[in-house]
Amino acid sequence: MANPVVGWTVFVLLVGVLLAIDLLVYHRRPHAISLREALLGSALWVSLALLFNLGVFLARGSQAGFEFLTGYLIELSLSVDNLFVFLLIFRYFSVPSALEHRVLFWGVMGAVVMRLIFIFAGVALLERFHWLIYLFGAILIFSGIKIASHDGPEIHPERNPVLRLLRRLFPVTPGYEGSRFTVFRDGRRMVTPLLMVLVMVETTDLVFAVDSIPAVLAITRDPFIVITSNVFAVLGLRALFFSIAGLMRIFHYLPYGLSAILVFVGAKMMLSDLFHLPIAVALGVVGGILALSIVASILHPRPVKPDSPSTEPKEVPGSRSRPTP
Repeated sequence: MANPVVGWTVFVLLVGVLLAIDLLVYHRRPHAISLREALLGSALWVSLALLFNLGVFLARGSQAGFEFLTGYLIELSLSVDNLFVFLLIFRYFSVPSALEHRVLFWGVMGAVVMRLIFIFAGVALLERFHWLIYLFGAILIFSGIKIASHDGPEIHPERNPVLRLLRRLFPVTPGYEGSRFTVFRDGRRMVTPLLMVLVMVETTDLVFAVDSIPAVLAITRDPFIVITSNVFAVLGLRALFFSIAGLMRIFHYLPYGLSAILVFVGAKMMLSDLFHLPIAVALGVVGGILALSIVASILHPRPVKPDSPSTEPKEVPGSRSRPTP
């Protein structure tokens, strides 16, 4: 990977082969993901990311290796917020468990494309307009403060402009049509609730990318490191979702840890012209904050409260039994 062409080739082939095996072999038929399967999938993606990180260490040196690992940890930790929101979206739309993987697979593919665009645009803008580094840093600090002061993630499908436009352009089927996103019925194209869920997942990730891309750009502006660390973190999201969907509430101090990480990398970005923080120190700070928030959550668990009625799954929006907002 010392040769850029070799590095990109290894990365693209590895990701392409794994995704093909995942889609065409293991999940050719929709099925509910078991905890064992999810844990194995999570372990696989994390192991692959670390092996790739080892290759970066050996081929490009410790600086690039630490940059990849720091970027990967930041992106993976920030992705936890996505998992909370994805869980709420699936509950809201009453998504059958056997279809969750299909939504997440195509949602992640869309997220990868959007993040690639964001990354290349961000690198190009920072190289041309250096003052944007202060704007990006301010966005990260503001986002960190916002996370710390917010009670929890919320979803409002009725306010989603893309979803509202989709409803106006196409009629929605009363219920799910297997794993299909659209169907042709009575001489017209109709969308299924599964496509509406996918739209919600994609637009939600677009919002999260506004925070996560500047965060990793605060660590490095090397497109290879930024893209590969991002893609490995995002691709591991699907298995991670099924692994901890039922355990996410345990780590209730994690949002505060994510808040601290965003404020830290934002400050690092804004002060980069005055003070250079070694990447190994940055990695230690990020890892330490994550570990501290997890340990604190385990030592001081949140009191168990009965679920409020608002957390119950709702009927599928757009169906005949529920008026469309």
